[in-house]
Amino acid sequence: MGGTDRAARGRDSALLLLVEDDAGDALLVEELLSDCGLEAELTWCRTVAEAQEVLADRAGSVCVLLDLHLPDAQGFDGVTRILAGAPHAAVVVLTGLAESEAGLAAVAAGAQDYLVKGRLDPELLNRAVRYALQRKQVEQAASDLQAGRLRAQENARLERGLLPVPLLHTDEVRVTARYEPGRTQSLLGGDFYDVVQTPDGTVHAVIGDVSGHGAAEAALGVCLRVAWRTAVLCGTTGPELARLLEQIAVAERSEAEVFATLTALSLPPGRRSVRVVRAGHHGMLVRSRGEVRWEEPKGGPALGLVPGASHWVESTLPLPADAAVVLFTDGLFEGRVQPDRRLGEEGLLELARRHAALPARAFVDALVDEATAAAAAYGGLADDVAVVQLGWGESAP
Repeated sequence: MGGTDRAARGRDSALLLLVEDDAGDALLVEELLSDCGLEAELTWCRTVAEAQEVLADRAGSVCVLLDLHLPDAQGFDGVTRILAGAPHAAVVVLTGLAESEAGLAAVAAGAQDYLVKGRLDPELLNRAVRYALQRKQVEQAASDLQAGRLRAQENARLERGLLPVPLLHTDEVRVTARYEPGRTQSLLGGDFYDVVQTPDGTVHAVIGDVSGHGAAEAALGVCLRVAWRTAVLCGTTGPELARLLEQIAVAERSEAEVFATLTALSLPPGRRSVRVVRAGHHGMLVRSRGEVRWEEPKGGPALGLVPGASHWVESTLPLPADAAVVLFTDGLFEGRVQPDRRLGEEGLLELARRHAALPARAFVDALVDEATAAAAAYGGLADDVAVVQLGWGESAP
């Protein structure tokens, strides 16, 4: 052994790491290993610090044979330090004849088993190492399963916040929505939307996208959605609403670089026009009489991009009597459809026009499904996708 890697079975083979400062005991373990037929490369370290260096870049199957009395660690402190740096490693502690209690304490601290040095034989060593590796695999599988359950619970909580039930007092306005998490996230991202109606009959809608992915961004998306609903129901709209949401975004974001885009609509009774506030968000689609056009009213910067110095305006967009307005996040058109080309806004508009005659649910599904299919050969849609259509009147699509 000589303190260095003894074998040459390759980095994919199991590693048996002996942490023992006594050369005689180390030689004994080496001889037992050669007799027991265990297929593992053996590395010998004299201290926990040396072992931590070996384990730092080793991600495969590892079993650590750990003496409880080392120059830099005593008792189960060595177990704790090894597992802190290499939680994937199986640990079998080596004890003296009168140290069974210490061995049990080490197992309680995270080791898979303990062996008494004076009673070692090839068969016992073989079985202890193999069982320790198997137990570790079972532990990791159980841990991964529990983590998956927790992610699912977190996902469900975030989904309830990001994907609300529209709050409408009339059935004249029909809301059709779809949300698809991006393929790279195990949690929902920061896309959000909402639709509410105030007592005067005005229907308000918002769609937004927090930069980045993960739980923090999703939580910020939920925060902004709830803040938007509360502010609108309390009578705050237009540029004042954008300023309020920016203050909240800056106060609640996890990092200074995080920002959020959004489009907020106010649709008064009569539905002949819609008031629009855009903050860094792209345009929208307007459907009417079997046609689709792209509308991009004047807007302002994303929320949190230039805190306190941003200015937003509210634009009024005329609407045909049978119109439907379609809002969406950029995940819908940013997927690659060729190695060097994304679907883009023009591609999305072309796709929408091909399906302009479809009813609301079929139209929304066609947008998402065909954009997804077009990007499938190039990794799919990596970002979240949210689509919301507001339609009204009997002739609305």
